[in-house]
Amino acid sequence: MSFFISSAHAQEAGAASSGFGFEPLIMLAVFGLIFYFLLYRPQAKRVKEHKGMVSALSKGDEVLTQGGLVGKITKVADDKDFLEIMLNENNNIMVQKSAISAVLPKGTMKSI
Repeated sequence: MSFFISSAHAQEAGAASSGFGFEPLIMLAVFGLIFYFLLYRPQAKRVKEHKGMVSALSKGDEVLTQGGLVGKITKVADDKDFLEIMLNENNNIMVQKSAISAVLPKGTMKSI
């Protein structure tokens, strides 16, 4: 059987495994960096942008909700977490500030 595996090669493999082994720690650090840059950091950036958008909402802004409703803000309560949105001349609804997904350009409601 020694003609398939040389004796020197077999002895070399045993000697290579006799170290402390930083390889698993390096691999764990690489996976941690990949997780941070591909998952955590972009999500944190989106959350920060959404909080900024929600805090800048004011009366008269035309908005799109997560449910797909388009309306104009008629009342903003700073102490509460709700807005009143006018969908048309007859319908007003109350929504949470966090349910706003986008601020639309002025005149969007008339063009729809």
